[in-house]
Amino acid sequence: MHVERHYRELEKIEEIHIHNIDMTEMYQEAPQVKKPEKVRFSNVMKHVPSDINVFLPIDDGEDYIIERIGWSMLERVNLNLEDVEGRKLSQASPFYYELFKDTFKEVYKTGKTKNMRLFYYLSDKIKTISQVNIVLDEGEIYAISDLKSTFEDFRSGDHEDTDDENKATLIEYFSQTGSYYKIRNEYTWTPGIYNIINRSKEPNDAFYNIIFDMVIPEDRPLVDELLETMSPETDTYENIIRIKTPGGHIKYLDTYLYSKFDENGDEISHYGLFKDISVDSHKHLTRPVDFMLNGFNHNSKLSLLVEPLSKRYEFSEGFYKIIEVPKEEYRHSKNIIENIVEDDVKEDIYKLINGELKEINHVVTYMVNGNKDNQKICELFIERFKYGKKNHSIGFLTDITLARQKQRELMESNATKNILIKEVHHRVKNNLQVLTSYLNLERKANKNDPNDILDNMQTRLSSLALLHEKTYHTEDFANINLANYMADQDSTLHSLFGAKGINFVSEVDPDINLSLDVITPLLLIIDELTMNAIKHAFPDYDMPNKTISKKIKYIEDHICELILKDNGIGLKSHESLINHNLGWEIVKNLTRQINGELEILNCEVGTGFRIIFPESFDHTLEYHLHNKEK
Repeated sequence: MHVERHYRELEKIEEIHIHNIDMTEMYQEAPQVKKPEKVRFSNVMKHVPSDINVFLPIDDGEDYIIERIGWSMLERVNLNLEDVEGRKLSQASPFYYELFKDTFKEVYKTGKTKNMRLFYYLSDKIKTISQVNIVLDEGEIYAISDLKSTFEDFRSGDHEDTDDENKATLIEYFSQTGSYYKIRNEYTWTPGIYNIINRSKEPNDAFYNIIFDMVIPEDRPLVDELLETMSPETDTYENIIRIKTPGGHIKYLDTYLYSKFDENGDEISHYGLFKDISVDSHKHLTRPVDFMLNGFNHNSKLSLLVEPLSKRYEFSEGFYKIIEVPKEEYRHSKNIIENIVEDDVKEDIYKLINGELKEINHVVTYMVNGNKDNQKICELFIERFKYGKKNHSIGFLTDITLARQKQRELMESNATKNILIKEVHHRVKNNLQVLTSYLNLERKANKNDPNDILDNMQTRLSSLALLHEKTYHTEDFANINLANYMADQDSTLHSLFGAKGINFVSEVDPDINLSLDVITPLLLIIDELTMNAIKHAFPDYDMPNKTISKKIKYIEDHICELILKDNGIGLKSHESLINHNLGWEIVKNLTRQINGELEILNCEVGTGFRIIFPESFDHTLEYHLHNKEK
C-alpha cells in the first residue's frame, strides 16, 4: 500500500490517491480513554446517506478522540461503533491519523472548512472515490464523507442513450462542440468534450475541470483571471484558449462560460461551452489582438503591451528583447517594477494598478535583470480604460537608449543637433498620442464590438511601427523618401491581407521627399482608404484580379498628387460614405492636417480618391488652386 498526495489549484482541493489498500489494517485495537457520550443528532445521522465522522480534539489539536464513525466505513472494516468510540485516533487508526492530522489541525486552529478527495485503488483501477468535507462545529471536528461509485459501478451505470441524446451527441460531433455543467462541485461532461480531447470518459472526470487542466502554460493566465473575476457582476466569460490533448495536439477552443449566483453572491451552478476551431483558424489569425501584435513583432525597440495590468497580458516580441528575458521564461508580476530606478515612476505605476491614475507616460531607467551596470532608457506609456463592466489596459514600451546616447553626443557638438534629438523624443510621444486618439474614437464608434476596435487598429499600428523603425536612425526629418516607405508598407499589407487574394500595387515618384510632419498623416490616410477598400470593395471572395493601387507623383513644384483606386464593386452613393463613416471623418481631418485637398473620383469600375498636398508646410496649394481656376 502506498499513498500519493496532490493539490489541484484550479478546484482548491487536495487529492489523496491510496493504492492497494487492505481494509483490515485501517483500524486496530486500542484502549478507551474517554467514556462515550451520545453525539448530537446521532439518530438523524443514521438516515443521512453520507458518512458523518465526529472527532473531539485533545492536546491542543495534536490528537483526536473518536466520537462517531460512519456506518459505511464500519461495514467496510467489519467493526461496530463500540469498537472504536472513545479511542484516540492515533492509536485506533494510525493510517487515518497520518492522513488527516494536518488538515484536522488547520481546521481546528482556523475554523475554516477544508475539502479533500480520496481515491482508493485496487490493481491500478479506482475502486472507490470519497469526497470529504471537514468542518469545525462547537469545538468538534466533523468529517463528512460522500462515497462515490466504484469503477465497476461507474462502467455499468452508463444508461442507454435516448433518441434525443443520440441526436445531441451527433450534433456535437459534427459541430466540434462540447459542454459541461457544474453543481455542488461536481462536473457533468457531454460526449462532445471527449471527442474534442480524443479520450474516453474516466471516473474522476466529475471532480475537476478536464479542459482547464489541459490549458497550455502561455494561456494559463486567462484561466487564472477567469477564476478571480467570475462574480454576480461579471457572470459570463468569452475567450479563445489553447489546450494540449493527451495525444500531444494543440487545439484552439472558442470558450463561453456562465455562472449563476444566489443572493449572497455564492455560486449555485456553472456552465461551459467549448467549440474546437483549430481547423478553421490559423494560429496567427485566431484572435483580433494577434493582428495588433504582429504589427510590432519585427521591431526590437518598440513593444505593444496588451493588458499589462492583468494576468491576461500579451506583449509583442520587442518587450522581451528590451528586458532581455526569453518569452518562454518570463512570468508577469509586480517584481518587474522593482527594476525601475526612479521611485516616483514606481509610485505612479502602483497608483495606476490601484485605479488612482488613468494613465502614465514616463521616461524610465530600467535595470536589465536588476543589474545596475546594464541599464536602458525607455519610454513607458500605459492607459487604463473601462469596457462594459471590466477594466482593461493598453500601453507601449519604447527603448530610446540609443536616442539618448545620441542626444548626449550631439548636445556636446551644437544646438542644431540638440534640437534634432529632441525631435526624436517628441516623435515617439506624438505617435503614442495618435494611437490613443484612435483608440478613443474607435471605442465611441464601436462600443458594442471590441473585436472591431482591434481589427481597425491593425494597419494603423503597423504603419506607425514601420514609421518609427524607418526614421529611428535618420538625421534629416525634413527630407524622408516616400518610395522607400511605400514599398515596405505594401510588404506589410501583403503579409496581413495576402490571404484575401488582394494585390497591392504602388507607383511612387522616387524623387518625392516629404517632411516627417507630412509623411505620418499621409501614411495614415492611405491606411484608412486601403482598409475601407479591403472591407467593402470585394464582398465576393472569389472575385478575380482584386487590386488596390496607389500612384503618387509631382504635379507641380513642391505639390504632390495621390490617387488611390480599387477595381471592386464601387460606391452606391458618395453620400453614404460621407455621412456615416468614421474612417471618412479621419481621412478628412488628416487631409486638412497636411493642408491638402480631397475628392472622390468618378470611376467606371471600383472606387477612387484623389488628394493633392504640399511636400512640406513651407509650401501651400494656393498657387495650384489659382491655376486650376484659370
